[in-house]
Amino acid sequence: MLTLKILREQPDFVAERLAVKGFDAKENLLKICQLDDARKAAQTQLDANLAQQNSIAKEIGALMKAGNKEEAEAAKARVASLKTLSATLEQQKEQAERALNELVVLLPNLPHSSVPLGKTAEDNKVERQCEDLPTLPADALPHWDLAHKYDIIDFELGNHLTGAGFPVYKGKGAKLQRALIAFFLDENTAAGYLEVQPPLMVNAASGFGTGQLPDKEGQMYHVGLDDFYLIPTAEVPVTNIYRDAILNAADLPIQLTAYTPCFRREAGSYGKDVRGLNRLHQFDKVEIVRFELPQNSYAALEKMVAHVESLVQNLELPYRILRLCGGDMSFTSALTFDFEVFSGAQKKWLEVSSVSNFESFQANRLKCRYRTEDKKTELVHTLNGSSLALPRIVAALLENNQTPTGIRIPKALQKYTGFEFI
Repeated sequence: MLTLKILREQPDFVAERLAVKGFDAKENLLKICQLDDARKAAQTQLDANLAQQNSIAKEIGALMKAGNKEEAEAAKARVASLKTLSATLEQQKEQAERALNELVVLLPNLPHSSVPLGKTAEDNKVERQCEDLPTLPADALPHWDLAHKYDIIDFELGNHLTGAGFPVYKGKGAKLQRALIAFFLDENTAAGYLEVQPPLMVNAASGFGTGQLPDKEGQMYHVGLDDFYLIPTAEVPVTNIYRDAILNAADLPIQLTAYTPCFRREAGSYGKDVRGLNRLHQFDKVEIVRFELPQNSYAALEKMVAHVESLVQNLELPYRILRLCGGDMSFTSALTFDFEVFSGAQKKWLEVSSVSNFESFQANRLKCRYRTEDKKTELVHTLNGSSLALPRIVAALLENNQTPTGIRIPKALQKYTGFEFI
């Protein structure tokens, strides 16, 4: 959530930056300023009213003591009238605050100055890309056919048990999933991230804190009876660990990693791009999250990108890194780098990670602050990244490593799988 300070002091700058995301904020900014003025006016009048109430209330006792009962009764009537007016002013102030907050939370985060202009994924900027892409024989199979051939992933069984987008992993397919999770967690903890195991459901306050609510409620599974949400990513519970917290500057950065299943409705997704593992409703992912001092957050983002890059390199997968344009960025992000791996049989790039700096946007919603040396409190910066999402990693591993005798397992994973081939 953007701070009211920047919205009031730099409305033209805010409107200009949000236009990079394709968001026209001018009308909202005007209404926000009007509502803030109304809130302030009501508060000023309320403060004056309460001061007058208190002053007259003090006079009543003196008048009663002096025997001026008639004047005392008149003073009581004035106090009663002021109390009625104060209640009205309090209601006006609260109404303005509610309307103000409802508009503020609809504004996306400001994109960083380095975000490219553009409206769609085609406008993203390629930062770097592997030169050597796999060359597979003409009869190479896509991963869904390989999964069936070697009996390692059963899409039909998942459809029978639940529905489309909920595959069942079997035998060496299940072992490969477990191996990837262990590999990612081990690499993350070796890089200084503390492993945590969060809940798989969160309350609405947690969803609001990281920006999933009210922006993406239609994409989350909602447990209506208890008003909980199945998590779309570990980012949500892990970042909310420090909701309503005041941290010490000396304790930053805080670096956390977690493995969780992720649940996404993916409403409106259809066609060839959702086949096999390309788009699922339930999938496994390992996440990294950082809480940083504002002056250090972009250096931290570079470290996170380099770390995710090392994971993809260790898996021997051809990849590219994209700097997302304004139109392809998320509601909450200030700057995002996407990782894509090349799928040899499908002959397409598959997104496997997004690494983002949210600056203070999430922290403002979370009320996550740190105490400075002069005892003031300031908002932290939050960052997160996939390290990594499993489905498309598995798709690329199966397709790119297929041989006439089976599927070769990358060397970095062999100590986790216990086998070199499927």
